[in-house]
Amino acid sequence: MTAGDLAIVLAAVLLTLGFAALIVVLLRVLDTLRSLRLEVDSLRRETGPLLAELRASTDEARYAVEEAREDLDRFDRVLGSAEAISGAMANTGRMTRMALSTPVIKVAALATGTSRAAQRLKRDQKRIERQSRRNSSSQEVVRKSR
Repeated sequence: MTAGDLAIVLAAVLLTLGFAALIVVLLRVLDTLRSLRLEVDSLRRETGPLLAELRASTDEARYAVEEAREDLDRFDRVLGSAEAISGAMANTGRMTRMALSTPVIKVAALATGTSRAAQRLKRDQKRIERQSRRNSSSQEVVRKSR
């Protein structure tokens, strides 16, 4: 065997070993990919129900937020109505006070004045009655003494 033949045989053996190593590496990569595929399938099976539950929870949350928004809108309308009613009542109270305060004060003054006048008339009437009784008693004493 010549050196050229030896080099060719050696190159063929090295190439065969290289291809064998490459085949082993590729088989390992293939096994790893199969294992990875199985893990991904398992992960999909496990996360599928979780994703469905998450979607359902998201839908429920969306529904709750929409209801809360509607309730807030309704509350805002009620609050606006209450503010309008409160303002109207304040204005009505102010207008009523302005309209009735002067006549009420006058009626109260008239009632007080009338009451005082009636009391004074009663006092005067009683005084007159007492004086007339005294006078009549005096006249009786004078008549008896005559």
